[in-house]
Amino acid sequence: MKEDRMNQLPEELLLHILSLLPTETVVTTSVLSKRWRSLWKLVPNLEFDSDHHHTFSENVCKFFLSHKAPVLKSLHLKFGLHEVNPVDVGIWVGIAFARNLRELVLHCLPHPETFTFPSSLCTCNTLETLELKFFLVDITSPVLMKSLRTLRLQFLGFRGDESICNLLSGCPVLEDLVVDRCGYCHDVVTFTISVPSLQRLWIHEDNHGEGIRGYMINVPSLKFLEIIGLKGFDLCLNAPELVEAYFFEGSSYIISEKFLGSLKSARHLSLDLSPPLEIAYPTRSNFDQLISLEIGTRKAEWWNLLTLMLEISPKLQVLKLTDEYLNFRKDGLVGGKWNEPKYVPECLLSHLEKFVWIRYIWEREEEKEVATYILKNARRLKKATISTNSIESNEFNKLERRLNRLKELDGVVRASSSCHLLFEFDSSCSIHF
Repeated sequence: MKEDRMNQLPEELLLHILSLLPTETVVTTSVLSKRWRSLWKLVPNLEFDSDHHHTFSENVCKFFLSHKAPVLKSLHLKFGLHEVNPVDVGIWVGIAFARNLRELVLHCLPHPETFTFPSSLCTCNTLETLELKFFLVDITSPVLMKSLRTLRLQFLGFRGDESICNLLSGCPVLEDLVVDRCGYCHDVVTFTISVPSLQRLWIHEDNHGEGIRGYMINVPSLKFLEIIGLKGFDLCLNAPELVEAYFFEGSSYIISEKFLGSLKSARHLSLDLSPPLEIAYPTRSNFDQLISLEIGTRKAEWWNLLTLMLEISPKLQVLKLTDEYLNFRKDGLVGGKWNEPKYVPECLLSHLEKFVWIRYIWEREEEKEVATYILKNARRLKKATISTNSIESNEFNKLERRLNRLKELDGVVRASSSCHLLFEFDSSCSIHF
């Protein structure tokens, strides 16, 4: 009965179901019935994983000889160098391109030797998504991928700055770019990203200052930017249309006029910057568009960055302070003293409505001073939420100290009479004021 019901389904639906399965499993369905005997040959989504199969290359070749789908939506290949000849990869990709391929994922398993980016990938008019992992990219002339909108480059090596430029310059409608370069670098001095059409950019760099010297990013249409781990690298950014920007753990920048100027169009900004922070004071940069700001509180003297951003963000409506690390040690920061602004920033006087502090460390005097200052001066504040990690069963001696701190903050005369104050100790315990 179940088989009859399956056979009554339209072919389009059956192909969609098969597209969700690994290709090896799809082929085995040919034994189910006469109708299924050739159905696998029309599946538009293909996925091959060598998984240490000694006959992997032979099996993929046989599959392509039998496969008849006129259009391929996706082709995913995961393989090791000892299992695949680079020439075969080029042939498979060429066949897929001839069938108007939309998405290509090539994942070469890590190996002492590198797998060079196939030359057959350099031209395709239908490809919309391309993901490369563990390759050496050596492109001596511009590529041509007229329809490519999403490009993911993970753990790639690049033979010279030209390879990067030649790859990106041939993608005229590229919108999303992911660059994950953890621990892998070849002959690159400046990683240049110059893509007029780019809308969103993610960069994760973890080479500890080795090899590459910096990033030159020219993206006039960019709306979203996320950077993790550019510690010790130069960053030159031109993104006049930027709306959201996130700089996370491991990043280290000189907070200068030039750096701030590259971000001043942002409406949402998150900064978690490592020392040393050299803040250019005073600054002419004004964040007139910024309405939401998040600052990490784990770095030494983070409050200096907070002071600067409050003074140059006149329309700020939401302020969030957070420590991303659950197991925080109160001695984990370099000591210092917070000096509150000489004049109350405009954003506190007329715009700030929401204040959130995640993993507030009750024992630190500097944090108490910052929280008190916000409550005392934010005239339009509607809600303030201050949370901390839950107290373990063997740490109840800390509860009384936290309650005393809570009372001190609750006793602060707030500039906004309508401010709703909420204290959270964990997801199940909160106190309202």
